[in-house]
Amino acid sequence: MPKSKRDKKVSLTKTTKKGLEAKQRFLEAIRNSVNEYNNIFVFSVDNMRNTQLKELREKWKHSRFFFGKNKVMTLGLGRKKEDEVEDSLHHISSRLKGQCGLLFTNESPADVISYFESYSSQDFARTGFKATETVHLEAGGLPDFPHSLEPHLRQLGLPTILQKGIVTLTKEHTVCKEGDLLTSEQARILKLLGNKMSTFKVTLVSMWSKGGKFKELVPVEKKKGKLEKENTQHKKKMKKSKKVKYTNDVEMKE
Repeated sequence: MPKSKRDKKVSLTKTTKKGLEAKQRFLEAIRNSVNEYNNIFVFSVDNMRNTQLKELREKWKHSRFFFGKNKVMTLGLGRKKEDEVEDSLHHISSRLKGQCGLLFTNESPADVISYFESYSSQDFARTGFKATETVHLEAGGLPDFPHSLEPHLRQLGLPTILQKGIVTLTKEHTVCKEGDLLTSEQARILKLLGNKMSTFKVTLVSMWSKGGKFKELVPVEKKKGKLEKENTQHKKKMKKSKKVKYTNDVEMKE
């Protein structure tokens, strides 16, 4: 049977992919910034939050942040000594590893370092975060929670009931222990309790100044290794928990 001409697939969305032109504009912006600003800093981010990064951009309007793919940023600066835009910029490119970005500024290096050493912002922890403290709840009423939230609290693993319209813990409960990697349920309970355990922190790794002056500020390899170790431990734990859950589901079906 011949195929009908009316039988056509129609896309309901119109999206354009970021192609070569977008990358070229990004590279051009980096190269223009090298000429415009006197100092360049490589920074790493702990507990990345888009909201806090946006606030930083607002506070540092006189400067410019670049937070994109490391390979693209290294192309803008020059990966090797032969193709670098300015002298010693290839050292900056070699430090772009992991979750990091670039800060272009005309502020003095001393002022920039002083600001970011004192800057931090508290936020709620997410799944996989390493707990910084032990959170223990005693048995009794939880008047801060509305009664409508009680079923949701039980789903998250809290031993709760309603007594005279008040959410009540039937027994003491440890939400998390210091050093534990948080599950999604634990992270949600801590958020409901208003416990901001995570700290958004920007660490300056290295800097470059006009005239080819490069300076190392933090040993990147040690920091990167520690984060990789924690992420690996979390992945193993999650993989193990999924395997146990799958085994239990199979046993229940049988």
